[in-house]
Amino acid sequence: MSEFSEILISVEQKIVKLAEKKQDLQRKNDLLHNELKKSEELIKNQVLEIQNLKSEIESLKIVNSLLGSEENKRDTKLKINSLIREIDYCIAQLSD
Repeated sequence: MSEFSEILISVEQKIVKLAEKKQDLQRKNDLLHNELKKSEELIKNQVLEIQNLKSEIESLKIVNSLLGSEENKRDTKLKINSLIREIDYCIAQLSD
């Protein structure tokens, strides 16, 4: 009977250790999950910032070329032509 008690105690100790390991792993998992969310949010914000900066660069190129810079003159003409086509399309839609 004492051999059975020893086995039972050993099994109980192993169960307690497993429960502790499970809790530890759960805490680590929660921390990693929170870190992942923060990283995803940071990436999302950085992507938005990059888009805004690209848009600002494009605007600055257009303004620079309108001020007389030869460097971006072609890009400005293309953008103006694109805007004119969009306006013409809108007028055509309104005419229908």
